[in-house]
Amino acid sequence: MNRSAGQTTPALHICPECRSHLVAPVAWEQAGPREWAVTIQCPNCEWWDADVFDEDTVERFDEELDRGTEALVRDLLRLMRANMEDDVERFVTALRANAVLPEDF
Repeated sequence: MNRSAGQTTPALHICPECRSHLVAPVAWEQAGPREWAVTIQCPNCEWWDADVFDEDTVERFDEELDRGTEALVRDLLRLMRANMEDDVERFVTALRANAVLPEDF
């Protein structure tokens, strides 16, 4: 959103339509020495925008995307661990019940 002086650029990761914090880039490319052409879309309401933003705005957006990625990775690791613990518990239960035989391997 090529904003004139005095206008503030909103956080690009927040949808102006539904206020979701999940807006993500669809495409971006450098449009000038300190400007980027960015296409963004909200997965919640399907709103999208394509405009040119200054480098500082795009860097803040990139940092927010990094934070979101880190949160997803943390959640994925927690889920993987919980699933593994459940698998181990079922395996131990099967071993104790003599339900696992050498030919199962």
